[in-house]
This record gives sequence, structure tokens and C-alpha cells, in this order.
Amino acid sequence: MIASSIAVSLLAAAASAQQLSSNLTQVKDFGPNPRNVSFYIYVPKTLPPKPPILVAPHWCHGTAQQVFDYRSWASAGDQYGFITIYPNTSNFADQCWDVSSNATLTHNGGGDSLGIVSMVKWALKKYGGDKDRVFVTGTSSGAMMTNVLVGAYPDVFAAGSAWAGVAFGCFAGDGFDVWSDGCATGKVIKTGAEWAEIVKKAYPGYHGFRPKLQVLHGTVDTVLYPQNLQEEIKQWTSVFGYNPTRNETTPNTPLEGWTRYRYGPKFEAYSAAGIDHNIPNQDDLVLEYFDLVSGHVMEDQLRQSLTVPYS
Repeated sequence: MIASSIAVSLLAAAASAQQLSSNLTQVKDFGPNPRNVSFYIYVPKTLPPKPPILVAPHWCHGTAQQVFDYRSWASAGDQYGFITIYPNTSNFADQCWDVSSNATLTHNGGGDSLGIVSMVKWALKKYGGDKDRVFVTGTSSGAMMTNVLVGAYPDVFAAGSAWAGVAFGCFAGDGFDVWSDGCATGKVIKTGAEWAEIVKKAYPGYHGFRPKLQVLHGTVDTVLYPQNLQEEIKQWTSVFGYNPTRNETTPNTPLEGWTRYRYGPKFEAYSAAGIDHNIPNQDDLVLEYFDLVSGHVMEDQLRQSLTVPYS
């Protein structure tokens, strides 16, 4: 995929997405939902037995419809046979997810995270989905929620991909809509052991499977500062018991100036040189990480490299 395709307009991308896939369907009465999060779903006309499920939470000031329009998840679901869930927050002030409350940061504690997990459980039952192939990916606030979901619900998700987010619990505060300037500007710094303890306290006594995780950050992000990538690395390498010194470095992957660091089979991080908070989409990278492509070649590569305004 060439970098020049980034210049294609978002308007064209949205039109293309709507031509490839029909509109979203809203689901109501799907289970515990203490924060009244809205549930939208896209189900391909043809599904394999036990289809995977991809959850795609939006960014701040974004909506479920915008994620549907700007990302290729629905058309990829048509091609590869997976269901996509598009949650929409009830926080109408700034459309940011609850990644701060003790409820959302606790397994079965409540908050936005429980509402999203209820969507997953409903879809698994309704469509006979594969409970071992549930994934979550998002950017900005969606990336924060990705960290929250894989941290608080390791028994639900198989993997996550978080783009321009923060470590699990970095925004923790007194309430459901807390903006942590300290975390956003990279001033919340902890040891790996301290970060890991926050994750473990989210689900006391849990010693089972942990989802694998992919994280990425731009080096000139002034919304959520690049230090947050380092905090994510410390947190998750500690959770997985990996050496925080990367064991594999691959430059110019998947784009020139982007570097992939692998720390173990369940955790990898990307640093994108010169990229701010508006990260160019690389949907195929996420699909491959989740093993949703299954050896096929993506037919809709154009839209995957577009820049989406996450603010």
C-alpha cells in the first residue's frame, strides 16, 4: 500500500463504504447496559459457521456511523465473513468513552465497558458466533476503550488493536467522564509492575487467558502524547511477563518511517515517525493481526490508508 493513497478524500471513502455495505442495524434490549450505550451491528448476508466478531468503538467527537463510513470493517466482513459491532456512547457532551470510572475499569462492574460486553454476548448467542474469536480495535478514545476491554474482560476478547490510546487505568478518576490532562500529556508515569497491578485488580483472582494486543502511536501526537506508548509498553510487557527490551525491530513497517517492535507472541508496538493524532488507517494490518484475512488479498485497499480525524 503506497503512502500517496492517503491523499484521497474522506468524502469519497464514506461514499465507497456506503456503496459496498448497507446501513447499520440498531439493536435494543441486549442485556446489562448501565450507561445506555447504543448498539449498532453489521451482519454480512453470508456468514460462515461460528463467525468471528469485531468490536469497533468510535473516537471522541465521533459516532458509530462515522466508524462505519470511514473504516473498511463492514466491507471486509462481507469478504471474510465476520460480524462488526459499532457501539455509540451516551456521553453526548464530547462523545468520549467512559475509560475513567471504577465501574468501567472493573470486570462486570458496570460503565460503558459492560454495555459493550453485553453487545458481544448478545451477538454470540444470536448468530452462533465464535466466542474464541472476538476482537476490538479503535483509535483515540476508541483505543482507550480497547485497552479497557482487553484489560477488564480478558475472558471475552481474543485480541485488541489500539491506535493512539493510553494504558489501562491511565485516565482513572472520580466519575464517568473524566479527562486526565496528566495522562493525556504523558505525565502519568509508572513502572511496569505498577501498571500490571492495575490490570490485575480489574479482575481479582483471574489467572486465565490474556488477549494479545497491538498498540501504535505517532511520534508528534499533541492530543495524547507519545509517552503514552511507552506506558502501554511497560504495562503490557509486565502483564505478559515479557522483557520490556524489544526482541524484534522491523523498520518501515507497514509504511516508511513506522517501526514495529515485538516483545513476545502476544504484544507488539508501532512507533510512527512524524505522525500526529490523525493516524493513517491501516485496516489490513489490524485484520492480519486478528487473523481475519485467512490468506485472502484485500480488495478494498484504497480506503485502508486514509487519514481519519480523531480528535
